[in-house]
Amino acid sequence: MAVQVTETATTPAVALGPAAALSCRECGQRFPLGPIFACQECFGPLEVAYDLPSGDPESLRKRIEAGPHNIWRYAPLLPVPADVADKPNLNPGFTQLVKADRLAAELGVTGGLYVKDDSGNPTHSFKDRVVAIAVEAARAFGFTTLSCSSTGNLAGAVGAAARRAGLKSCVFIPHDLEAGKVVMAAVYGGDLVGIEGNYDDVNRFCSELIGDPLGEGWGFVNVNLRPYYGEGSKTLAYEICEQLGWQLPDQIVIPIASGSQLTKIDKGFKELIALGLVEDRPYKIFGAQAEGCSPVSAAFKAGHDVVRPQKPNTIAKSLAIGNPADGPYVLDIARRTGGAVEDVDDGQVVDAIKLLARTEGIFAETAGGVTVGVTKKLIEDGLLDPALTTVVLNTGDGLKTLDAVAAGPTATIRPDLDAFRAAGLAG
Repeated sequence: MAVQVTETATTPAVALGPAAALSCRECGQRFPLGPIFACQECFGPLEVAYDLPSGDPESLRKRIEAGPHNIWRYAPLLPVPADVADKPNLNPGFTQLVKADRLAAELGVTGGLYVKDDSGNPTHSFKDRVVAIAVEAARAFGFTTLSCSSTGNLAGAVGAAARRAGLKSCVFIPHDLEAGKVVMAAVYGGDLVGIEGNYDDVNRFCSELIGDPLGEGWGFVNVNLRPYYGEGSKTLAYEICEQLGWQLPDQIVIPIASGSQLTKIDKGFKELIALGLVEDRPYKIFGAQAEGCSPVSAAFKAGHDVVRPQKPNTIAKSLAIGNPADGPYVLDIARRTGGAVEDVDDGQVVDAIKLLARTEGIFAETAGGVTVGVTKKLIEDGLLDPALTTVVLNTGDGLKTLDAVAAGPTATIRPDLDAFRAAGLAG
């Protein structure tokens, strides 16, 4: 998997492990490692290209298994320095892969159903993974302030990671974000700025700020650090395969916001195949969206290659990105792997949150409800094979989206046994 760097690239000024260059996903042009995110030739998005380890797969497998129980066990495959595990960071990752037998019985899955539960990360969402990689890039490039545009989870992850790393933070969110996510973003003491508008408005503002002197010295994890940030999602692919006994899942259902998580999980699977760490065999990738913000699902169903932006209107605010940057790449992956992109309405999202909680004791945020709800719909529509090994992603904690689910006491009684019996709850 050696990367050949063209003459436009020079020797990187920083050392980020096996990262060799930035490569344009459209034209293939390569550039030196740095805080850039768009190709200077065609304006396509950039991603990290690698000189990955070569040699005996079994030796690499043993090296990984001997590593720490977090994402740094995969440091040889990530754009991070060799001593990353020794630096102050939140050490996210290696979350549970839950064998979801009761949920499988409810959905009629016979081939094995697993929930990758990323609510166990330090700030209770998968965003800790991507931010951890971005922090290392920010350190390497000398940034002093960590920033982002966020639908909530990323704001909290950036605030926490910045404090742990000794950096300043200033994050930007839509003004009407869920209260729980606002508190979790603000509690770390960095600056939190609400922007009047939706996430796409916030993202446009941040893009303008990068080009202004006000943004000098700022590392925006999902803008000028985006190529590195996105690589954190690959660790989900690595962990799932390792936790399955170094095997690919037959099918995986992934929520779509920007689409980066889905594309990078596919990239992670392909890297493991190329390295000989897993057997090369077919797998299907399915994308999940909320009906109130489903531009990728709409494009997939219409057979389009271009994603038409939508104005979000859904309780699943962490997925409410109306103009997803990686939308076209998601379409390519779903079609190439034989998967699909589907959506569910808000009522189905709530029902799925309750279903997962009732069957497996996992309280998912609305994004997890989207994923479980879409999984149910895919099975009912005959698009997902219930006889195959299936992994479903839960990317965040339901405590962040309490307003979405109405719940309360089964009964309120006097503190005596007769009242308890009268309520009909005994036995």
